[in-house]
Amino acid sequence: MSLELKQHLKMTQQLVMTPQLQQAIKLLQLSRMELVDLIRTEITENPLLEDPGEGEDESRAEGASPAEQQQVEAEPHHKEAERAEEVKGEEGANEIDWDQYLDHYQLQGHTAPSNRGLADEELPGFEATLTKKSDLVDHLTWQLRLSNFTPDEETVAMLIIGNLDPDGYFKMPAVEGEEDGGSSRDPLVRVAFESGMGLEFAEKVLRKVQSFDPLGVGARDLRECLLIQVGALNADTPEIVAIIERHLKHLESKNYGAIAKDLKVPVEEVVKAVKVISRLEPKPGRAFSGEEPQYITPDVYVYKMGDKYVTVLNDDGLSKLRISGTYRAALKNGQAGKAKEYIQDKLRSAVWLIRSIHQRQRTIYKVTESIVKFQRDFFDKGIAYLKPLILRDVAEDIGMHESTVSRVTTNKYVHTPQGIYELKFFFNSAINKTGGDEIASEAVKNHIRHIVAGEEPKHPHSDQKIVEILKGQGIEIARRTVAKYREVLGILPSSKRKKYF
Repeated sequence: MSLELKQHLKMTQQLVMTPQLQQAIKLLQLSRMELVDLIRTEITENPLLEDPGEGEDESRAEGASPAEQQQVEAEPHHKEAERAEEVKGEEGANEIDWDQYLDHYQLQGHTAPSNRGLADEELPGFEATLTKKSDLVDHLTWQLRLSNFTPDEETVAMLIIGNLDPDGYFKMPAVEGEEDGGSSRDPLVRVAFESGMGLEFAEKVLRKVQSFDPLGVGARDLRECLLIQVGALNADTPEIVAIIERHLKHLESKNYGAIAKDLKVPVEEVVKAVKVISRLEPKPGRAFSGEEPQYITPDVYVYKMGDKYVTVLNDDGLSKLRISGTYRAALKNGQAGKAKEYIQDKLRSAVWLIRSIHQRQRTIYKVTESIVKFQRDFFDKGIAYLKPLILRDVAEDIGMHESTVSRVTTNKYVHTPQGIYELKFFFNSAINKTGGDEIASEAVKNHIRHIVAGEEPKHPHSDQKIVEILKGQGIEIARRTVAKYREVLGILPSSKRKKYF
């Protein structure tokens, strides 16, 4: 069998993703914050892009006529003259030694807050005016500095404080070769080894750190955390200590009967102990969490004007890009020279970016308009009237592909008369009703939320009971579906929702 090389002609069709097309697809799925960051980066890297918003004040000042500038400069002097006339008119009525008053005013330090007379180099640096929220480590370190610790104790204490997790628990990361569940997993053993002190010495320092505020900080597990708190509050009765040490699982599931049987005490005594435990803080460090709240800026607004809904794109914060006139004139006049090819390449990139951003905004507008048309009842009456909707419905309505609609609705938010929602929120699967109609899954979740909110705390509804209530409202749904929706909503099972006090 011989090997031969032959040439054949073959016609095939394939989709070639150009860099420009890839960029346009990428822009579609970017969130608003990511788009703002991308625009800033492109302005920095591409000299042909510029933001017309920058320098508007300067150009306005430079373009002012001499007469206007003289008028602006004369205003402060005119106001000072008016104030001087007022002072002269008052001198006859009120005899005040203004020199003595001003000297006294300066001695009182009233001029200190004013920076009008200071040069820029005399002002404090910008970083000197910033403040930082105190975190858990800073709070404990501050208490450590005020405590009577020896240098060796301070070294061990800093090792403990430096290995606290965000909840305030004392944990150290595992190292290679360390066995899980062994004594080596006790973080205090590692601290004693790294500091060169004995385990007994480290234990004594840990007890001191655990006496710091907030109570329970430095504990190695939940049991130790709760025991520290009840001990500091003088609430460490035998029942409470026994519940914390042996029955945390029963406490979580609210199986108070099993706790009472083991401790051989009435259920009422267990309930009293649980009341005390419920007031303790299982995560003492979360009060010092450095996490900042995340605010949502809508990409589009929907307003109701009379009987119609108007869609308005939110362009605030998005730079209105344009091509630099300087480079454009250089190309037109033939002054680019050797940089002509570079400028042309950057010009093509800038033009395509501007077109892609405009296309992104137009697509968001079209999708939102289509959603408003399909979900008119939601905008009028609320979430209970949300209709089933799939991507294909909107895609066919605006003449685009489903994948494009999916990218546009990801991480995009709309401000409506009913609140702020992600565009994905309006796409829901359908659930059949007894009359043959359909209802959106989000509307069913809203029904479940209201049913649980209106139940009696001491006798919460089981999942089967919720199924029966929904059936009475004309919604046919299985018990396992109710359980799934309940978990999505973050609602606990009936056994854990029951209130005993």
